[in-house]
Amino acid sequence: MMSAKRFLFRVLIGATLSIGFVGSAVNAQEVKPADSAGPAVTDDVGAWSMAVLFGDAGQKQAALDTLVERGNLDIVPTLVLYMRISRDQRIIAEALEALTGETLTTWRDAMLWQEAHPEIVPHESYRTIKLGFFANIDPTFMQFFDPQFTTRDTMKIRLEEITWGGVRVDGIPSLDNPMLIDAGDADYLNGDDLVFGVEINGDVRAYPLRIMGWHEMFNEVIGGVPVALAYCTLCGAGILFETQVEGRDEPFIFGSSGFLYRSNKLMFDRETNSLWNQFTGEPVSGPLVDSGIKLKIRPVTITSWDKWRERHPATKVLSLDTGHLRDYGSGVVYRDYFASPDLMFPARVRDESQVKRKDYVFGIREFGAAKAWPVEAFRDKPVINDRVGATNVVLIGDAATRTVRAYERDDRTFQPGTKDGELAGPGGTWTVGEDFLRGPDGARLARVPGHVAYWFAWDGYLGLSSDLYPG
Repeated sequence: MMSAKRFLFRVLIGATLSIGFVGSAVNAQEVKPADSAGPAVTDDVGAWSMAVLFGDAGQKQAALDTLVERGNLDIVPTLVLYMRISRDQRIIAEALEALTGETLTTWRDAMLWQEAHPEIVPHESYRTIKLGFFANIDPTFMQFFDPQFTTRDTMKIRLEEITWGGVRVDGIPSLDNPMLIDAGDADYLNGDDLVFGVEINGDVRAYPLRIMGWHEMFNEVIGGVPVALAYCTLCGAGILFETQVEGRDEPFIFGSSGFLYRSNKLMFDRETNSLWNQFTGEPVSGPLVDSGIKLKIRPVTITSWDKWRERHPATKVLSLDTGHLRDYGSGVVYRDYFASPDLMFPARVRDESQVKRKDYVFGIREFGAAKAWPVEAFRDKPVINDRVGATNVVLIGDAATRTVRAYERDDRTFQPGTKDGELAGPGGTWTVGEDFLRGPDGARLARVPGHVAYWFAWDGYLGLSSDLYPG
């Protein structure tokens, strides 16, 4: 089987040979080494960049020397891309070190350095090289890169940080209105299998992570509300978004683009082909980029199948008949990644002093503020009375099943109840529901939407704008 790096190398060869450069001589054989007789055919940066990839050993080195001698960091993004696919990583790394003053020996190192330096503007030839690379992997990638929407001024993210995730468009297929079965018919599930549990207007559903890990997205109507669950396995976040947006006739239907941004999936909507940040629910490239749309987050619960079914015996649950051939066995999908402390793709982590990059946190972005609680904090303290911004909340958690539910609490204070699903609070026993926390006197406290994620993803997108529970 061809190695991933060799495959990428061949893809880029095909890409760059097929697309060319406007006003550039791109035949590597026309580029002469610096010490050869006669002048170089062209001093165009695009042509020298091509020579780095396609020239013989002397031409490669001469091209790199010329690019370094320019002293302009605009060539760094091209060299970072080449670090992922070229067989000549050593000499490219030497050029990067000469330009940046940093030792960047791997593509991962180079990507992290690039993320930390948003001030660098790529040379104009970079876009042609990178999109040619994408087009030869999958021509349908180009639907996301209309020139009028993918300039540096129109995109909300940097093109140089968009990374191919190893699959083509819809290579991770969404589940659109998938088949559901009764809980009693779900004999394929083990009691400790984790599920995404959702209840909207009395419509109760369960979506096992062992299935959703293969699909990372569903588009559904639950309780009359159009929603999509965007599950980024790489950042450990399953976020339930409401997809009907004011002013639009139809709800959005989402799919997986095949691209990543800082180890987070970029999803796309099938109406406009805009790319969206899975973590924020906002379009970052394409026709909707300046629309001001931000999808509303709905509550979703991660818990074990046994606990969800005990609370909701009438729940529906995903059938194994998804229309796709996958190994939906327990602990199969992303087994090694979930068990490892390492990231699969490069992403900077600002602060690991309290929690590590792949520790789970439960995060809330509401009330004009943001806050995260390490899921482990609930192991010894299953009920936490806290606040988000100026709003008091109570959180009920179970670290063993990655379960956290949050509710507004006004000025009330709560303690653990005598059994699961209950809290001790003002007036007696309060019942924990999927929509409200219900008091003995009929009082109802609204649930606050939040979700679980790896710390690196939460910190990467919220950073200093989020508080972290110190417990």
